[in-house]
Amino acid sequence: MFSFFFKKEKINPFPLRTDIHSHLIPGIDDGVTSFENAREVILKLQESGYKKLITTPHIISDTYKNTPEIILNGLRELNLFLLQNNIDIKIEAAAEYYLDTWLISEVNDGNLLLTFADKYLLFEMNYITEPYQLNDFIFSLTTKGYRPVLAHPERYQFMTLEKAEDLRDRGVLLQLNILSLIGFYSKPVQSMANKLVNNRLVDFLGSDCHNLRQASLIPEAFKNKYLKKVLNLPLHNNLL
Repeated sequence: MFSFFFKKEKINPFPLRTDIHSHLIPGIDDGVTSFENAREVILKLQESGYKKLITTPHIISDTYKNTPEIILNGLRELNLFLLQNNIDIKIEAAAEYYLDTWLISEVNDGNLLLTFADKYLLFEMNYITEPYQLNDFIFSLTTKGYRPVLAHPERYQFMTLEKAEDLRDRGVLLQLNILSLIGFYSKPVQSMANKLVNNRLVDFLGSDCHNLRQASLIPEAFKNKYLKKVLNLPLHNNLL
């Protein structure tokens, strides 16, 4: 007897085990809104193959006025919730800092900044105009022993390959958003992401996951040819 049933194609888990960019602490930025929401998103990320999540709430001086204490207290509450719900995944916290005059003052004054691993500091900036203080900020960070990581360089309208190479030369590591590769943000962002991959200008991959929809879309990227290409680069994710 012939069978007319076909096996459902199995999606292979994502080969990266560590994510360095997400917004999974409930209620402190534009990420997950509740512990239940966090549970759904984290389970979806775990389903994609992640074993460790470094969540990075926004710190923006005039919008999300988070502090290391607020974030680390939120992390403790999140880990307790996951333990109580038998969800076995390692979660740590850093922050996604917004480059502004407040952040520059924090760096120059030597105040505590939330980093991950070996003093990696994740930061973002204005999407439209390059901050005039960018090079001085990078210099201040590196002289104080930080390793700057620029979040989603492909999303900045002023970004070019030449600018990305210059940032690299100044000691900045570049973190590409996975969903940029499938056009989630826009076609121009996808195009820049592809160029960064082709020119080997990617040091980290990040989910930048804020919600269940984004977490659910990550498996769509698994067959993307540029994702396959970027995974052949010496990414830092699995060194953490």
